Amino acid sequence: MEDLGSVAWPPEPIRTERLVLREPTLRDRAAFVELLASPQVHTYLGGPRPRDELEREMSGVPERWPGSFVVDLDGAMIGQILLRRTEQDRRPAAAGKADLGYMFLPRAWGSGYAAEACAAALGWLTDALPGEPVVLTTQTANVRSMRLAAKLGFVEVERFEAWGAEQWLGMRSPVTPAA
Repeated sequence: MEDLGSVAWPPEPIRTERLVLREPTLRDRAAFVELLASPQVHTYLGGPRPRDELEREMSGVPERWPGSFVVDLDGAMIGQILLRRTEQDRRPAAAGKADLGYMFLPRAWGSGYAAEACAAALGWLTDALPGEPVVLTTQTANVRSMRLAAKLGFVEVERFEAWGAEQWLGMRSPVTPAA
């Protein structure tokens, strides 16, 4: 995976009505461990990682690289937004495009936080890299993620089999400024 190239990082925190998207800090470590070790979060992501392994490996600031946003609600991490570019991908339609990923702690599910945070991250990306197409991959069995993809404007490009399940690849066409 590649970062987003010429984009200055980290950006100023992105504020929405209820959330702040910001760079990870050391205070987010426990929430990252919880997120990566959660069986519920990883139902469609290949399974959780062992908590003791995460505790050993994550010694400093977690997931600190361009394109990684912490989703903060009232001063506490509730999720993560990932924007990365894959120059080479098993799916030709995804190669060279920005890829949107997200994970939220189960206690944050069902409140619209993922839609709000993803829309804000996509808005930031549109400003930072005008004309950049974005892809998103999810399992078709992940009904919530499929609904979110549609709400965010992703349109199906293809379905494929991976990790023992049907996957969905959607693309959000670049937003072109009105003339």
